[in-house]
Amino acid sequence: MKEELSSVELENVTLPSGARFDSLTQAYAKYGEMSSDGGNVILVCHALTGSQRLTGEKRAGEPDPWWGPIVGDGRALDTREYCVICFNNLGSPYGSTSPLSINPADGRRWAMRFPILSPRDAAFAQRAALDAMGVKEIYAVAGGSLGGMIALEHAASFPDKTPRCALIAAPDRLYPQAIAFNAVQRQSIMGDPEWKNGDYEGAGPANGLAAARMLAMITYRSEQSFTNRYMREMARGTTSDWSGEFQVESYLHHHGEAIVKRFDANCYLYLTRMMDLHDIGAGRGGLDAAWKSYAGRRLLGLGVSSDMLFPNWQVEEAVRAAAKNGVRAYYEEIESENGHDSFLIDFDQVDDYLRSFLR
Repeated sequence: MKEELSSVELENVTLPSGARFDSLTQAYAKYGEMSSDGGNVILVCHALTGSQRLTGEKRAGEPDPWWGPIVGDGRALDTREYCVICFNNLGSPYGSTSPLSINPADGRRWAMRFPILSPRDAAFAQRAALDAMGVKEIYAVAGGSLGGMIALEHAASFPDKTPRCALIAAPDRLYPQAIAFNAVQRQSIMGDPEWKNGDYEGAGPANGLAAARMLAMITYRSEQSFTNRYMREMARGTTSDWSGEFQVESYLHHHGEAIVKRFDANCYLYLTRMMDLHDIGAGRGGLDAAWKSYAGRRLLGLGVSSDMLFPNWQVEEAVRAAAKNGVRAYYEEIESENGHDSFLIDFDQVDDYLRSFLR
C-alpha cells in the first residue's frame, strides 16, 4: 500500500474564530486512490500528539503511525475501495501551520503570537484543503479524542459534504474535569523557567512538557490497567530512599521523556486549549440546533467502557442528543481495561465497529 505524504498551500484564509492567515499549510498523508470527485475519501482526524501518518514505518522525531491495523487491504478502512486521508492538525508540529511556523508578516516564528484555535477552525482549514484537492463530498469522517472533536465539527459545519461521522472516545462538548486536566498540563509548561513566555530555543521547557505528559498519561489509562500491569512493583531501588521508583512511576517518566524528543511545548499549549474550546453548540444556538443541522445523516458514537478522560456516558449522551434531533445515530462500546487509549490499542474492536458502520 502506497503512502503519499504531501501538503496543500492555502492563501488568505479566515477561520470561524476570526483568525486570519495570509498563507496556511495543511500537511497530509494519503492511502489508496481517490475517485475523480473524491467521493470515496474517508477523512481521519488524529488525536492531540498524533500525526497524519496512520500506517507505515516509524520515523525519527515522529510519533508511531497510530492506526495501521485499521488501514489497508481487507481492513475496515480498505484502501482497495477507499482513499484514506489524514491531515496534520493546525497547531501540530508535523508539517501544518503551527506556533513553530514562520509568520510571513515579520519573518519570525509565530510562537505565542499564534492565534488560539478551536476544533471548528481545524475542521474549516481541512475542508478548505479538501476543496483545493477537488474533494466535493467525502464518504465519511472518523476520529478519536481531539480527532473525534474535529470530525464532529466536519459533520456539524459541512453536513452536505459529510454524510457519515464516527465519533470515537469524544464528547460533543468538553466537560470541566477535562478542562481542569488540560489547565494543569499547561501550567506545568508555562511554569518552567525555560519556557520564557514561549520564546525559547532548542528543547525549551523540557521538564514542564514532560510533567504535562505524565499527567496526561494518567488520564489515558484506567486504574484497572495500572493495577493489572504494575500494582506496587518497584522498577528500581527501594521505598526507603528517594532513588527508589515504582514501576508506574518509571512508565510515566518514560512517556514524559519521549514527548520531549518529538513534540513542541508551545504546540502542546495550543492543542490542549483547542480541546477546551470544543462545543458544537457554541455559536449555533445550542446543542440541539447543532445536531439538527446533521439530521438524516449517520453517526456512530463509539465509547470506551473504562475511559476516565471522556467517560462512555459522554459519548452516549452525544448519541442520544443526535438521535433526538433526527440524526441516524447509534452507540457502540469498546469493552476494555485500557482506558481512553483503547481506540489506539484494541484494534480488533475498533475495526469491527468501523467496518459495520461504513458498510
